[in-house]
Amino acid sequence: MSVKIVKVTTKKQLKSFIRFKCELYKGNPYFVPDLYEDMLVTLDKEKNAAFEFCDADCFLAYKDDEIVGRVAAIINNRANEKWGVRAVRFGWIDFIDDEEVSAKLFETVEAWGRERGMNEVQGPLGFTDFDPEGLLIDGFDRVSTMATIYNYPYYSQHLERLGYDKDVDWVEYLFKVPEKNWEKAERLSALVAKRYKLHVVKCSSRRALAKRYGKALFELVNEAYSPLYGYSPLSEGQIKQFIDSYLPLIDLRLISLVADAEDNLVGIGVSLTSYATALQKSGGRLFPFGWIHFLKPLFERRPKRLDFLLMAVKPEYQSKGVNALIINDLLPRYIEMGVVDIESNPELETNVKIQSQWEMFEKEQHKRRRAYKKELR
Repeated sequence: MSVKIVKVTTKKQLKSFIRFKCELYKGNPYFVPDLYEDMLVTLDKEKNAAFEFCDADCFLAYKDDEIVGRVAAIINNRANEKWGVRAVRFGWIDFIDDEEVSAKLFETVEAWGRERGMNEVQGPLGFTDFDPEGLLIDGFDRVSTMATIYNYPYYSQHLERLGYDKDVDWVEYLFKVPEKNWEKAERLSALVAKRYKLHVVKCSSRRALAKRYGKALFELVNEAYSPLYGYSPLSEGQIKQFIDSYLPLIDLRLISLVADAEDNLVGIGVSLTSYATALQKSGGRLFPFGWIHFLKPLFERRPKRLDFLLMAVKPEYQSKGVNALIINDLLPRYIEMGVVDIESNPELETNVKIQSQWEMFEKEQHKRRRAYKKELR
């Protein structure tokens, strides 16, 4: 039978869209499911604040009455305006190893974009940088993370046959935590703090963190990430949503805030206990009993692996050693907690500033992912 593409319009179809990937990767030891309840919010036009400035539709591919693929077509109007492009994004792309299926999915995204005046396709990208982005092209034998995409090797082969070319690459690192802090980092941090009148902020509770620095934290991310590929500033609605969603998960031992003499944030570093195993064991679902698997990472006192989610420094303080101050604040805590290794989030391969901050670590560049691009004619 030929491939049939169906636009997602019902809650039942949306649930099928979300769960398809778990079926496709059933038994794969490296795949980490999305959190089902989180995806229900992300793809809901009434609940996700990104729809204030994004348009999107989700599509399912059927063959022999079975779901064989999925894709989301997205237009981030704010990003398009900022970067001076007319781009439609494809995200949450998954399909069986069948060229007819992948061709139909991408034809659907391309036609959807043309109908709305777009002249190029980019992806895989989400609504914003806080959604998973970049197709995995190296590191298929490594366990994925909560914040990244895992896919089979054949995906990139299908895209390239369909005329998609590299736009940008991200790289990811696995760092070994040393047995003791570095004297060089300690000296440099002391000099930076004294020269620029900076100090490390201590928060007594997550509530205090959210109240005093929650909004400022995401505003700082907006400033620091503004020049990065495809970035669009978070809206007020998104910032509120992220404060409510993410800050309750933060372990205060794993976050570093640096402020100036007036207590304004100038730098942040955020790491998180790895939730990969919990997501795998729960199948990506909290209910009815999946939440049990999340208790360990949520209350883990001595986690062996962390995910380093983000590092952000105000533009006027970049290249002045603030990153070293953050790492010097976090590293002794990692050592005391018995952390063995840390996995970085994807970093643009051209972002030498962020990569240079890891130069003292023993590290392995173990994954690479890619955003593709295609002109629409």
